[in-house]
Amino acid sequence: MFAVDRMLRHLAGTALAAVALLVFDPQVARAEPGVPVPPNGLLTDRGKGDVSDADRDFAVKVRLAGLWEIPAGQMAEEKSQDPRIRAIGKDIATQHVALDKLVRAAAKKLDVTLPDKPNADQQKWLAEMRDAEGEEFDRVYIDRLRAAHGKIFPAIATIRAGTRNDTVRKLAQRTNQFVMTHMTLLESSGIVDFAALPTVPPPAAATGGTANVAQKQAPASSATDLSVTRNPVPAMILVAIASAAVTAFVLRYFMQNSRRNYRRQRPRYFES
Repeated sequence: MFAVDRMLRHLAGTALAAVALLVFDPQVARAEPGVPVPPNGLLTDRGKGDVSDADRDFAVKVRLAGLWEIPAGQMAEEKSQDPRIRAIGKDIATQHVALDKLVRAAAKKLDVTLPDKPNADQQKWLAEMRDAEGEEFDRVYIDRLRAAHGKIFPAIATIRAGTRNDTVRKLAQRTNQFVMTHMTLLESSGIVDFAALPTVPPPAAATGGTANVAQKQAPASSATDLSVTRNPVPAMILVAIASAAVTAFVLRYFMQNSRRNYRRQRPRYFES
């Protein structure tokens, strides 16, 4: 009987561990309900396709971003008196080290020459940070990095949508994820002066109603299909929780029955 109990407890523990692994998987934890995570593994990275001047310039820009944002983040760790700013600087610097490895690998595959030091503007920003102290440093660090990320954001979209090279395409998609993360981290400081950001240009005038045609052709259920078929995480979690509940009920039922049978069948040594 005790062996059965141990086996049932082991099965229960295994089931709960499987549910926990599903629920707390890092990829799942990073995804918001209804917001899909780009499946980078579906993109090839063979260096196939024409490499344009814009592709080469993009790789250079990614490399330059790391060359100044890594030392900037290190300065934030050392100089800032705000724990939040220090944490932001550490995270961004660490992530740029990873992104720098990706861009150098892509450049080697495509025979693109990369710079080995920041450009003149970036060196000026680093000097500005070195001269600043206290809250002034925090403001300069956050504002300079947020402005730089805002500028490269549209460039990433252009390359991701238009490049003909698969390695550049994958690099652009990965870079986009880094940049969105960094913008969010910087904005979490509460220091970003959104009113001072450059004004977004007005939309171009319609040229024939193509947008309306596209809307008419799109199926009415497209938004629902996207949330269900491309982001099944919430459904998976619900299924896992339901499975765990059923497993717990069944195990409890069998454990109670095994104890009843044991009490019925055990020898009654002390009865006359």
